[in-house]
Amino acid sequence: MDQNQTPEPELWGSGYDSTKQKGFFSNLRSHFIDFIQTFVVFAAIFALIYLFIAQPHKVSGNSMFPTFHDTDYILTDKLSYHFSEPKRGDVIVLKNPKDESQDFIKRIIALPEDSIRIEASKIYINGQLVNEYYLSPTIRTFGGGYLIEGETMQLGKDQFFVIGDNREHSSDSREWGFLPKVDIIGKVFLKYWPPQAAGIFKPLP
Repeated sequence: MDQNQTPEPELWGSGYDSTKQKGFFSNLRSHFIDFIQTFVVFAAIFALIYLFIAQPHKVSGNSMFPTFHDTDYILTDKLSYHFSEPKRGDVIVLKNPKDESQDFIKRIIALPEDSIRIEASKIYINGQLVNEYYLSPTIRTFGGGYLIEGETMQLGKDQFFVIGDNREHSSDSREWGFLPKVDIIGKVFLKYWPPQAAGIFKPLP
């Protein structure tokens, strides 16, 4: 070797450790897999709740004014009607009979096999005047293209008659007919927005 040639310096303490690097990537991969598994579990729980237990809805329009206002946010109970029957006075969310991609919010007025008649701006069920104390005394109920004022109609099995509380500004059973039970999504049980009006929506006594 040429005595004038400078020897290559040796590398000491570079800090490079292939075992530690492999361990780092292994831990990162493990944490990522744990995150994905957790995400999948929560997504499955959310999907289960959304499909079978409860579903959030945004009220659009004023057909249920003053009970519910435009842009109110509500939670719909989708489970109860699997164990009990809908009751008169329940506020429900239903599929729009003319467009099932849309949901409506209405109040149940008549139950299966009831007879219903609108006369002098009042509703009669089985010949008895319905006491709609939850409405303003000035509210008037008119007939529509399906249920003409003064005409008595009989509901069939598993059929319901639903109307919006804002009678003069509601597309409901008076126009498009009786609602089959299969088109009921669930009943409203919670308003969560706006905060000052949030709370459990109690059914009528």
